[in-house]
Formats: sequence, C-alpha cells, structure tokens
Amino acid sequence: MRTYTNPVIPGSYPDPSICRVGEDYYLVTSSFEWFPGVPIFHSRDLVHWRQIGHVLDRPSQLDLDGVRPSGGIYAPTIRHHDGVFYMITTLMDEAGTFLVTADDPAGPWSDPVWLPALQGIDPSLFFDDGRVWVTGTREKAKAAYSGETEIWLQELDRATLAPIGEEHVIWEAVQRGAVWCESPHLYKVGGRYFLLTAEGGTADEHSVMVARADRVTGPYASNPRNPVLTHRHLGSRYAITSVGHADLVETPDGEWWAVLLAVRPYDGGRNLGRETFLTRVHWEDGWPLADLVAPEAPAPAQQEHRWPAEPLCDHFDAERLSPVWNLLRTPREPYWSLEGGRLRLRLRPETLAQRANPSLVARRQQHRDFAVHAALDFSPSAGECAGLVLVRDDDNHVLLVRTARGLQLVRRAGGRDELLASVRVPEGRLHLGVEARGQSYQARFAVRPGEWRDVGGPVDGLLLSPPPASGFTGAYVGMYASSNGHPSTAVAEFDWFEYRPLC
Repeated sequence: MRTYTNPVIPGSYPDPSICRVGEDYYLVTSSFEWFPGVPIFHSRDLVHWRQIGHVLDRPSQLDLDGVRPSGGIYAPTIRHHDGVFYMITTLMDEAGTFLVTADDPAGPWSDPVWLPALQGIDPSLFFDDGRVWVTGTREKAKAAYSGETEIWLQELDRATLAPIGEEHVIWEAVQRGAVWCESPHLYKVGGRYFLLTAEGGTADEHSVMVARADRVTGPYASNPRNPVLTHRHLGSRYAITSVGHADLVETPDGEWWAVLLAVRPYDGGRNLGRETFLTRVHWEDGWPLADLVAPEAPAPAQQEHRWPAEPLCDHFDAERLSPVWNLLRTPREPYWSLEGGRLRLRLRPETLAQRANPSLVARRQQHRDFAVHAALDFSPSAGECAGLVLVRDDDNHVLLVRTARGLQLVRRAGGRDELLASVRVPEGRLHLGVEARGQSYQARFAVRPGEWRDVGGPVDGLLLSPPPASGFTGAYVGMYASSNGHPSTAVAEFDWFEYRPLC
C-alpha cells in the first residue's frame, strides 16, 4: 500500500485553503508580515506540492509597512469558478478584507478589490446556483467573554463583488465557552449545505466542527459527533498537535480529503510553526468525519505525481529569486539583485530589530534538524555587518555577521542584544554555517572550504519558538546586511546558499 508522510508542506505554511480544477489542486496559506504574500502551491496527487509563486507579489497589492510580527495577511481562501481563480483574505490590523482574481493561478493576479463593509477575519467564498456568498468570523458585539465569535454570511454582487442584501449570522461556537469559532468554509453536497469551522484557538485546544442546513442561510444544525477532528484529547506530548483550520476537497475519484494546519512540537518548542497537513475524510450518516492526522497514512487513490527535486543549493543564477525566498515587509526600493551568479544585498540603515524592511532575504526553517551554509564576500566598514540570521521576529533573532571587529554571534532576546562570541577573521571570502540539532543551533565559519570552526557554543533554539497562542509564524533563516542606522554604499555578496535537511 502506497503511503504519504505528513506534513505535506513542512515549515510555517498555516491556514491552508484548497481548490481543485480538473486533475489539478491549488493551495494557499497565510504569510503574515512576510513579502511576497500568500504562497501558492500546485499538486496533482494531494501529497506532492510545488510552489508556483505568490498571489500578492507586487507592492501595489500588499502594504506591510510597519506591520507587527504575526500581523499582515491572515487565512486566505482560494476558489475557482467559471474559469477564474479567486483569493480572498484579510490584511490585519486596519486595512480589512479584500480579494484578487487571476486566469492563471501562477499569476499575474489582479490588484485588490477591497470590501470595507465586511468585518472580522477568515473570509471564504462560496459559489452556488449563480450566486456568490462570502462568510467570515468576528467577535460578538456583546461578547460574554474574550474570544467569543460568530460566523456571518453575506451575498456579493457577481459583477461588482460588492455586498448586497441582508447579512446573516449563521453560527457560533459549539462547545460552551469555546474561543475563536473561525475558519468558516461552505460546501454543497447532496443538495445540503455544510459549514466547516474551527474553534478553541490555534494551539492545543484547536478543533474542527461541522454543521449542515437545507438552505445556505440556515438554520444550521450541529453534527452530534462534533468535533469531527481534534487532537486536544491526545495531549501536548503527541507528535502532532493543534490540528484545525481545515478545508475540504473532493478528488475526481470521489474521495474526500482535508488540508489543515497542525504543529510538530519538539524539545519544548514550536520552531517549525504551524504546517500544512493532509488527512482522509469519510462520510457517515450524512456527515463528514476526518481521520486523526498521522505522521504516515495510506495515500489518496490518485496516481502518484512527483515533481522534479529542487537543488539544495541556490547559486543565484536565475533571473529572479526562487519563490522559497521571502522579504520582511513590503520592499519600497530594490535592495537586492542577482548579478553574475551572486545575490547582492545593498547595505541600508534599517536593521532587523526595527519594524521596518531591512536588507534581508530569508526562507522558512522546514526541518527539526538542518544545516545552512553560505559563501560571503564582504569588506565591512565601522558599523556595518552582513551574514546569516535566524529569525523569529524583531525582538528575537540570532545574527552571525561579519563586522569591522570580526565575525560576531549576537543573540537578541526580548528586545535586548547580547554578544555571544567574537572571532577575528582574515580579509577575503568567508564561509558561514549553522547546524541545528533539535533546539541546539551551532554557528560555524570557515576561511577555507571544509575547515569549519565553531563560533561560541550552541544557541538555545527556544528563542525562535513562537508563543503557542499569539505567535503565528515559525523560524526563518537567511542572509542579511545592514549599515545600522548610517548611510552606506557598501554591498554584501553571497555566492551561494545551501539549506540541507539532516537525518
């Protein structure tokens, strides 16, 4: 029996939403303060996914200036109808809900159509018999407790996508006192309408609920077996926790599956963030029921479709950055370039410790054990630095950077910097590396290839683990350069960067 391994998309790719077009599946996830926004993936078997780009890849589409950590883009939904792809999402904290469209999921996607009348988060589109509906969640106006929310439904004009008609409040938390009834998605199966939601918050109490109705506007009746999926009863020591925020899809063969977020905690931390998992859905007595989310499970019946393996090392010889790379907040000027098979980062005054857009190119940590290496050519003046970084947010990160005073290992925790180690290095090319084994992150350097030396002792990786209920992103690792508040014309060049999972 052919099996698959969870997560199907490792690393901080939470809040997955999925649609099928013929034999092809497309999936999007949240991206928060990182740019480009809303990564989009393609699969033909639900198991093997390749990233084909980002939905929001132009500054005109996404303003992340000054966005707080774990702010920005929340919980997108992707749908396809009459040859058009739709993506709807929320830009926190003030901008609100908007949607974009495309004929090709790889782009280009339109500029946003803003829907200022819609309140709350987690919007989802539903097309039914020539009408289009949007549903979402918001806190109740007269909430009995913090996090008491309700699910609303609103029709949209098909031509203008503006709200029309009256609003309907169709659902609230199933469990008494449960927080954050959210993540609503609607489906029509066998002539009935099914509402899928999450509740309990996005940590260990997370769960998936389902209700059904004969009319899209309700009334909706709860599945007596709710929750239809949760791991909260398995405890925080279970290998996979926090399951929820699901979206359903039917295969051409009539199988049903759910994509959802979950967490693989290790050594007391959640460094990988909330990842995208897959589990089978069965229909019983007219209700969908999901299997527990397992590290390994029988694969969908569809023919396996693997994509060509991506190189572990990026030599920066393409015309543009690979979609695996991200920038922190919206870039307002081109501080990076790909020239002569190198990534060139222009030093600017902005730093990683500011709520700004520093000269940073980073990717997600996707494995518990991994190693990164890079080749750096950089001659710093006083106050300048460039090198590798491990990032949770503005106040919590690790720098392994070349400075005028030598190679420095700096830990920033809770907004305070601490110099952990400093090593004199000769002029010329420098090889930098970090090897993570669980929560032990060891920084290294080499003047000559293969002759690696430690920089200080292991750094405790719990610094990179987000708080369970309020930190929504996992750890990132990447390349960084800064003139630390002063003007500069300097450039740091990276010849290559390698990210390697370790067994």
